[in-house]
This record gives sequence, C-alpha cells and structure tokens, in this order.
Amino acid sequence: MRDVIPGWLQRMKEGFGSLILVCILLALSCALLLSNPPGDARISIYSRVANYSLPVLERNKLDYVGLLEVLEPLGTVSAKMSGGTWRLRYNDVESEFTAGKKRARIRNGDFDLPANFLLENGRGLVPLSSLGTLLSRILGGPATLNQGARRLFIGNVAIHFTAQVSSTTPPSLVVNFTSPVNPMIATEPGKLRMVFNHEPVVAPGSQTLTFNSKIIPSASFAENNGGAEILVSSTVPVMASFSNDGRTITIAPPPAAMAQTRALQPAGAPSAAPVNSLNPMPPAAPRYFAVVDAAHGGTERGAALTAQMLEKDVTLALGRSLRQQLEARGLPTLLLRDGDITLTADQRASMTNSAGPAIYLCLHATSQGTGVRLYTAVTSSTAENRGPFLDWNAAQIPFAGTSQTATASVAAELRSKQVSVRTLIAPLRPLNNITAAATAVEVAPSGSDISQLNSLDYQQLVMGAVATGIANFHEQLMAGKK
Repeated sequence: MRDVIPGWLQRMKEGFGSLILVCILLALSCALLLSNPPGDARISIYSRVANYSLPVLERNKLDYVGLLEVLEPLGTVSAKMSGGTWRLRYNDVESEFTAGKKRARIRNGDFDLPANFLLENGRGLVPLSSLGTLLSRILGGPATLNQGARRLFIGNVAIHFTAQVSSTTPPSLVVNFTSPVNPMIATEPGKLRMVFNHEPVVAPGSQTLTFNSKIIPSASFAENNGGAEILVSSTVPVMASFSNDGRTITIAPPPAAMAQTRALQPAGAPSAAPVNSLNPMPPAAPRYFAVVDAAHGGTERGAALTAQMLEKDVTLALGRSLRQQLEARGLPTLLLRDGDITLTADQRASMTNSAGPAIYLCLHATSQGTGVRLYTAVTSSTAENRGPFLDWNAAQIPFAGTSQTATASVAAELRSKQVSVRTLIAPLRPLNNITAAATAVEVAPSGSDISQLNSLDYQQLVMGAVATGIANFHEQLMAGKK
C-alpha cells in the first residue's frame, strides 16, 4: 500500500527544508563576514573627519595603497607628476616621492619607506606597512596602524567597550561602548555576531571574555581585513537591542527561548540557583586595571577656562595622556570618553562598574588656584548595603579606605615632582557610586599662566606623576579587588 502524504504536511516539510537551507546559508555568510577573500583586501581608516575603506593592492608580494586616496577625505590634497617624481600637497604640507625609490621628502626632511614607492598611471602607491609613520609625518599628529587587521586610526578615535552579564533572570549581556555604534548583527545556533565595518571598535583588555553564566558563557573579539567582530556564545537563542543612543547593546534570550528551555528540563531536575542569591559569586579579575574618566564632554562643556579654552577639551587631553602613562607602566586602562560625547554621572558610574577596574580616576581642570587638588568621596551615613542589594549612593563605602590610601600615594608622587597638591573630601559625583577605589584629580596651572593647562609638557608632568603614584600602589589595589 502506497503512503499518501497530506498536502499540508508536504508543504510543511518543504517549508522546513527551505528554512534549514536559509539557516545554512546565513551561517556560511556569517563565517565569511570577516574573512579575507583573495583580490578583495581592504583597509579601514578611522578619523574625526570620516571613516572609510580603500582597496589594498598586492605588488611585488607586498601590500600597497594609494596615498592620494588615503588623504582625500581628510583635507585639501593634490598631486603632480614630472617624470618619475610625484609631488603631493596636503593642505600646506609638501611631499615628494620618486618611483622605484624608498627615500621621500616630507616637510623638508627625509623619510624612508620600508619598500619602494610605485607610480602606476600617475597614481602614487606606498607600502601599507608605512601608513602609520608616514601619515604621522604628513598630518602632524598620531596615526596608528594595525597592519594585521588592516585598520588605521588617525588621532584618538578608538571606541572602547565593556561587557558584563547582568544578575537578572534571564541573564542579559550588557555591552557599553564609549561612542554610538551600529553594527551588522547576525545569529546562528549558539552564536550572535556583531560586525563593525565602519566603527573604530577596539579590543578590551582580553580578546576572550568569560562570564559566570550558563546562558551566555563567553564572548570574543576579532578583527581582520578592515573589520571588527564581537562574537557572543550562548546556549539558547538570543537577540540584541539598542539603547543609550546606540552606546549600549543588550543581548538576552527572548521570553520564548527561556520558556522552551524550562519545558525541555527533565521532570524532577533541580532548578538553577537564582542569580541574586545570598552567596554571590566572587568577582572576576578586572580586565582593566584603571578607568580614566575625562569630565564633561558633548553638550556639557564644563568651565570656560578662557574665551577659547573649555574644560571638556582639557580633561580629554589629560585623559588621553593619563591612559598612555598608565599603559606605559603595564596597567591596562579604559578611557570612558575618547571624544566629544555627553555622558551622565550615572552612565559614567555604570560603565565603570561594568568594567570592574581596581581604580577609577576622574579628571577635572580649573583656572582657580595652582597645582593639583585630589578628591575622595563623601560617603553617605544614611545609605546602607543590605546583603546582595547595593545602595547606589553607598557603593563607595567598602572602598573608601583604599581610595584615600591610593590618593595619598598620588599626592606623595606629585610633591616629589615639585607640584603643589591638596587632598580633600567632597560630594563630587560619581565618586560615591563607584565600586572600586576612586579619586578625582583637578588640575590647575602651576602659576598664573592659564594656557599652561594646554601645555603638553605640563600635562605629561602631572599625569606622569599620577600614573607613578597609582603604579606604586598597584599590589594593594589589586588585593582590594580579590
């Protein structure tokens, strides 16, 4: 007897077959998002003016890129060719290159390329590996090349992020970025991918992040061929949602996925312990040793130090200097605001606590007085922590002693550099909301010249002393996080 399949069942089988095929194709396309197909190599360039990508050409088994094309989005640029000589003008900077030669002239000085300069139909090609130092010379500012990933950062444009699994049921992974992002998001069984083709997102302290969660156990960061990717692993289907003007992405299971998980659990199987238990898990080791917070930014300009000098600009310069000084001492550091963006005090505290650092350093600038003033928090005598529930305004209480000792170490180092310093206790937010050692550093000029606040030498002197004071207290700060 021949089996007869009802029409509706046949259509369902065909539908499932199509769905499986779509899922397979989606998974394959996701796997190729950051691959480097032959003949399609590209470099991504990030700057304050524009983010863009350009093709990379292979010549003599080396990667090359068109220099004129690199500079065109950044300013006024022109090029002229005379025989084998290629003359480039970028804004007011003159450069001269010779076909088949490594040596070039930039700003009336010699510059050596790692391989020969090439001319093709009037187009000047330079080795990809030279872009960092070459653009630093032409632009007169920092340019950082990640050659392996083909990503070029002009100025301090990097977007940093923190990731932490919440203690909610079901748990969610909250990813906070220092600037708005708009990644391409794709899902496949057990994975959610966020691909950043246009944003200068960079790695956190570790390429792989692990979480104390059975639902979302880990996430990883990778970059290749001008793109970056955050890959989130999960044991149930998850979806992503945006908030905070694109600065926060929350990844969580939809209600249906959690209901399915509970339905599949064997009868009589013990249920998982609630996340908010009375015996919380020990905190993970911090991925960042320090979080540096440049006060103000965006619509909040801070004090008008002079008619042309705003506090938000000075604190950003100080923040970048302090991050560099701390990382030069081997201390991984997150700069919360690496651009002119607006962050509320609560956002700053939340991002800091999500990063889990050993110390938080908030930077201010003032034209009043001289030297440096160091502040620790006024902790509330009425706020109270009860069990696992943390009062927002009492978060700093367990860390107050460490904060004061770390501040004393910084003060001692500043005095050793002949910088006048005072230590004070003040109700300065968000210090009292930070779950780590926390201090605020307010920088004034050493004398009556307010323009000194913009002096690179003065910024490096003060921030170098702050970094050394923190480094001297490194072991005690790390012990406070255990």
